[in-house]
Amino acid sequence: MEGKKQTGLIHIYCGDGKGKTTTGMGLCARAAGYGYRVLIYQFMKDNSTSERHLLELSENITFVDGLTQEKFSFQMSPEEKEQHRAFYEKQFQMVTQKAKEERFDVLFLDEIIYTIRAGLFHETLLLDFLKNKPPHLEVILTGQGPDQALIAAADYVSEICKKKHPFDQGMAARKGIER
Repeated sequence: MEGKKQTGLIHIYCGDGKGKTTTGMGLCARAAGYGYRVLIYQFMKDNSTSERHLLELSENITFVDGLTQEKFSFQMSPEEKEQHRAFYEKQFQMVTQKAKEERFDVLFLDEIIYTIRAGLFHETLLLDFLKNKPPHLEVILTGQGPDQALIAAADYVSEICKKKHPFDQGMAARKGIER
């Protein structure tokens, strides 16, 4: 495609506010609409997020499936955490290899920062990939609490800050709005 970008940059959407994944998915939709090929992997999610149903309709967007059942890291036993860590690191290697070999333009690693913070993924794997990624590949990362090494590796860092959220009053996540 004429006018394709020459240099892929690294985006981080972080913070305790609602909208990190939504922002990343919006960027994926924009890129796909332009003709870029987008690869998405969602850590800590069960392949049934609402935005996924719509974006899967685009021929330019490819999702890689994760686990069919997920739970929060604080609900996991030490054995489950170790199983998840092994699974996520294997998935990461497969997804990043796919992005390279099939020359995707955009790679979205949704909730990878949360996964690192929860002890379910080794950050060094991500940092090594970012340092050696294909030059054209745009990378989007989301989650709470990136450390300084990850922030330094990024070109964009946007923090989404919660001022008020219905969850604080006991309201569960609603389909189509929060999940």
